[in-house]
Amino acid sequence: MNKSDVESDSATRGYRERLDDGRRAMAHLIHVWHERNGWSHKVLPALAECLDLGRVHNSQISNLRNGKLASPGPEVFLALGQANAILHAGLEPIRDRLVEGHPDLLKVLSESSLPLEGADGEPLGAGALFEIFVGLAALPAGFDWRIEEDEAAALSAALADCLCNGKSWRQCRDKVMEAYPVTKAQRRERFAEVMAGLRDYNSEELDGELLDLHATQVALGGVNRQGAEGFLDDLRARSELLVAQEAPET
Repeated sequence: MNKSDVESDSATRGYRERLDDGRRAMAHLIHVWHERNGWSHKVLPALAECLDLGRVHNSQISNLRNGKLASPGPEVFLALGQANAILHAGLEPIRDRLVEGHPDLLKVLSESSLPLEGADGEPLGAGALFEIFVGLAALPAGFDWRIEEDEAAALSAALADCLCNGKSWRQCRDKVMEAYPVTKAQRRERFAEVMAGLRDYNSEELDGELLDLHATQVALGGVNRQGAEGFLDDLRARSELLVAQEAPET
């Protein structure tokens, strides 16, 4: 749904419903942003404080992620938009300031500092984030895979079957882990557990992981069909096939 579609839809719906949808969309966006980077809710406030980008508190980030922040002030969107623009530009221009005052923050951002980008590849600014929050703009492509909680387990099994190409985890572990592009230890451990069948991703984790999981599939020689969205379609088809194979004969 593009912006004109959203605005047309907004004209036929009550403002409270639009605000509720926007709040949920923002919660999803903030959650996936943090999930993809492996951040705690303290990272963005620390960055904003260090670079004097505006005031945003840890509790505000936490409540945005949970959809519980009903009316954030303009300074929240300003701080997030400016922080996002800085991350989009890369860490080199701010490295010295972080080294001096926030070496721990630099370490976290050096591990992963992916920005929020629109379809044009440009960073989402304060205005774009505000439009999403109030329901006037849709989530950018790549942040709304619409993965349902009740399909997450089946998709996790299909993912392991796909990346291991039907082999046991012991046979393919080194190759798959080398192809997985994430460096953060916690995410790598979780990925290995899912591949080994020790746990499943939930829907929000899959939302946050999908781009990197698709990159893993491509690195292993898989076909890049319509990007991550096509990869998700393939996983859904594979999960249905696996469920059918496991169903008892009647």
